[in-house]
Amino acid sequence: MTDTRPAIAPNPPQRAIRLHRELDRVWTDLPGWRGFLTSVNHGTLGLRFMATAIVFFGIGGVLAMLIRAQLATRDGAFLDTALYNQIFTMHGSIMMFLFAIPMLEGLGLWLLPKILGARDMAFPRLSALGYWCYLFGGIIILLSLLAGVAPDGGWFMYVPLSGKTHTPGISADVWLLGVTFVEISAIAAAVEITVSILRCRAAGMRLAAMPLMGWYMLGTAAMMLVGFPPLILGSILLELERAAGWPFFDILRGGDPLLWQHLFWLFGHPEVYIIFLPAAGVLSTIIPVFARVPILGYGAIVAAILGLVFLSFGLWVHHMFTVGIPHMALAFFSAASALVAVPTAVQIFAWIGTMWAGRVTMRLPMLHVAGFFLTFVMGGLTGVMLAMVPFNWQAHDTAFVTAHLHYVLVGGFVFPMLAAITYWMPMICGRFRVRALGEAAFLLILVGFHGTFFLMHLTGLLGMPRRIDVYPDNPEWEWLNLISSIGGMVMSAGFALFALDIAMQWLFGRRSRRNPWRAPTLDWAMALPAPSYNVASLPGPGRDTADALLPLARGEGLLPGAPRGRRETLVVDPGSGRPDHVAVLPGNTALPIVTAATIGSLVLLMLAGLYPLAPLAILAILWAAWRWGRIMGTADEAAPIPVAPGLSLPEHYQCRNTLAFSGAVALLVADGTLYASLLFGVAFLTVIAPNWPAPDSGLSMLDLWLAGGALLAMAGGSLAARLAESRRTRPLGGQAALAGILAAILGLALLAGLALQLDDPTRHARNALRGVLLGHAAVHGVIALMMGLRSLADIRAGRVSRTRRGAAPVWRLFGDFWLATSAVSVAVVVLQEVLA
Repeated sequence: MTDTRPAIAPNPPQRAIRLHRELDRVWTDLPGWRGFLTSVNHGTLGLRFMATAIVFFGIGGVLAMLIRAQLATRDGAFLDTALYNQIFTMHGSIMMFLFAIPMLEGLGLWLLPKILGARDMAFPRLSALGYWCYLFGGIIILLSLLAGVAPDGGWFMYVPLSGKTHTPGISADVWLLGVTFVEISAIAAAVEITVSILRCRAAGMRLAAMPLMGWYMLGTAAMMLVGFPPLILGSILLELERAAGWPFFDILRGGDPLLWQHLFWLFGHPEVYIIFLPAAGVLSTIIPVFARVPILGYGAIVAAILGLVFLSFGLWVHHMFTVGIPHMALAFFSAASALVAVPTAVQIFAWIGTMWAGRVTMRLPMLHVAGFFLTFVMGGLTGVMLAMVPFNWQAHDTAFVTAHLHYVLVGGFVFPMLAAITYWMPMICGRFRVRALGEAAFLLILVGFHGTFFLMHLTGLLGMPRRIDVYPDNPEWEWLNLISSIGGMVMSAGFALFALDIAMQWLFGRRSRRNPWRAPTLDWAMALPAPSYNVASLPGPGRDTADALLPLARGEGLLPGAPRGRRETLVVDPGSGRPDHVAVLPGNTALPIVTAATIGSLVLLMLAGLYPLAPLAILAILWAAWRWGRIMGTADEAAPIPVAPGLSLPEHYQCRNTLAFSGAVALLVADGTLYASLLFGVAFLTVIAPNWPAPDSGLSMLDLWLAGGALLAMAGGSLAARLAESRRTRPLGGQAALAGILAAILGLALLAGLALQLDDPTRHARNALRGVLLGHAAVHGVIALMMGLRSLADIRAGRVSRTRRGAAPVWRLFGDFWLATSAVSVAVVVLQEVLA
């Protein structure tokens, strides 16, 4: 059996210095503006995500203060109604889409490799693409406010208010296209985080024994993969209705506005727990450090995480109790909404028990943890109140709901993030903070927050609706709103002081010693500030705590230095943590920003209504995607890489279960969720919506022949991908790839024939749904075609051998998915006709 023990003989100091210099030369960003545009390092990108999110948080906070200034008096003349609607819509959209989600993405990107013992995330270029899509999409949304065309239908964009009739112009399109652009970042981060946690841990770190932060981020990423596609689908459908007149939400033509609410809240309620879980991971990391005892109930917390992930997807109708759904459904979703409090309470009691068992040191991070307890528990209790249908009917769409939402989000996310920033700031800048400023900021934020939102519960119980700008006939609300507005100003001053505290620490704080909190976790087993490569050698079995600092720095772990001049990290078995192979990661490149720019150009062309030019942007996107799939090097059989004395591992080129394959599986989870959401939409409109069945419905024999021929072509392409992947038939891989390409072309041609047979999609929702199903199949056909072309190009360039399979495994995955979803789509359309 191969010896997996790391070296134990100490290295001379000169060798340790050489290891660090090698790593710094390979992993450091390029200097100047080139480094800003081409960096793919997880530390750089994680900090960029968080810094950009904090800037958007500041902008959203300014908008919130404008709202409070308007509501401070009954006849507020500070803003007119139109501008007020834009501001409260932008406030909610910025805080949800441009602050909360990107902030947790940035924390995950920056922290996970450090806490799990890796040098980087699994897909560095994907992290960079996510950041540029986030930045460009956020700028588009923000500029709309400055241009006076900001969305004004609320951060939930309910139809028919957001339809073309009631919201002409491009304001709603800005939200739909901009948010969808930003959601690319969320999906990219979800794939990145999922694969990194499962495959890029320290050697020997079992999944059941990894730090709790890993479990929390894994649950978050899984929820993002499943929770965001319904919103993306809803945005696509609504944009199609606005731009092309396809009637998914128009009652007169077979649509239903409730479909938008279902799709939105299928995302919207899990979103709350997506935001909460990373914050809870911060708490589970910080509390044991300051209590000086291990976390209480590790297994119970993991079970609670899994319970939250599962239960959160059964609560979306919690936001729709007043739309007239059946009483049995009301009872089910009410019970589920109350039940979700159980796993949350398990975690809270575990944290309290940990503090009770230890001796807590109340440093600044723990003050913010105390702010979490004081705030989030109250928000949870009001959430249980709103889960009860009779109370929900009374409080629905009042200021009570606004207060509950802010208690949950600020208490459950903002306070833990403030704790996280103050806790890990020495690792970011290598400096201690300046005393007193942070404590004063905490008190102002805590007092200001409760002064703002506690009284809003009372305002809501007195009947004040949400989203109103004046209330001249309700003087009883005025003094409550005035106090809330004063509290909001106090809270804003606290956040400003917090920002000043961080700036003072970065600029003037004295140098921090290593591991200033005396934490036992692996993230502190490195120099401060953390270098771009994290540690000189990766931790092996038994060296996954901060005690391994000096041995890892001397190169006594795995993969010491960068002797081959490449960015290398260890890939392990998902469950056991057994070393599997070495992944060679890409270095600095401008490809992510170029790809994001091509996607952004498509968004801008659609906003401008220049749809004839959109194919040019699509071609640019396909060109960028082609560049992403290029495999470097030749098919020469590389020798195994020495990882430690007695242990050598193959490169990822020679392995079957690579990071790319794992990433494709994660991406198909999101893709499959989007398709399942589409099927839900088909079923909902077919069964629930009025004006069904569609007039003049019917399938011709030509339609059935074209559909059957397309399915046969897809099956042929899937078989060809299998032949190209198989080791036995790989000498014939070129012929198999060519056959798969021809099959994909034939399948796309038959789909084009079906499109020509399609009834006018603007006449009825049934026709529009069939158009979307057809478009879904066509998009995946193009993906399969490109993967076939990529495989053929790699084979002809000599980059595929008996052990090196190139793009064929991923091609097979997407080919199978194309075939399966298309077959289901055909069955659904036929079933519609039978039931009609």
